[in-house]
Amino acid sequence: MKNPAASGGNDRNARVERLRASRAKDSEEKTRRALDAVACLLRSGRRVTVSQVARDAGVSTWFVYNQPQVHQALQDGITAQREQVSQDAPVPVARQVSPAGLRTDLALAREEIKDLKRERDRLLNRVRLSLGAELDGVDQNELIQRVQQLEQRDTALNEQLSEARSRIAALEGRLSETEDDLTAARASLRRAMRAVPSS
Repeated sequence: MKNPAASGGNDRNARVERLRASRAKDSEEKTRRALDAVACLLRSGRRVTVSQVARDAGVSTWFVYNQPQVHQALQDGITAQREQVSQDAPVPVARQVSPAGLRTDLALAREEIKDLKRERDRLLNRVRLSLGAELDGVDQNELIQRVQQLEQRDTALNEQLSEARSRIAALEGRLSETEDDLTAARASLRRAMRAVPSS
């Protein structure tokens, strides 16, 4: 005669294994979609960002940050696009753009900072809400790994925020220089016009 307790334990183990297999399959599918999204953004020339990859792949930004293969592909894509931009623009950008263009770039950079802050706050809130519920079924090693993942994600967000702030500072400097150049050019033009003898 079967021991009911042993039978119940076997059923539970079987359910846990099925759940793990299902989660692994789901993770593989999400990883494939996210990697395809990065490749598609690179091919089309659209900007590679965490939020864009998450939207195109139908996954969460948490998944993009914490799935190592996807996160590495994302970083490689961002680096490749930056290198391409610097190769395509050997002439100083400050001499190629107007004050209006610089203001647009500045506004876009500020919006990016707002998006990054909102994303950070949303992720932190999700962590607070879900971490407590998950702690009961997590062993110490897995908990340490999750904390490390959170720290890595936080570092990545802070780096992106710092880069965006640096771009804003650079854009503000370029805008000021361009406006000074424009003011000087207008003054020079007025002097030249006054120097032309009237007929």
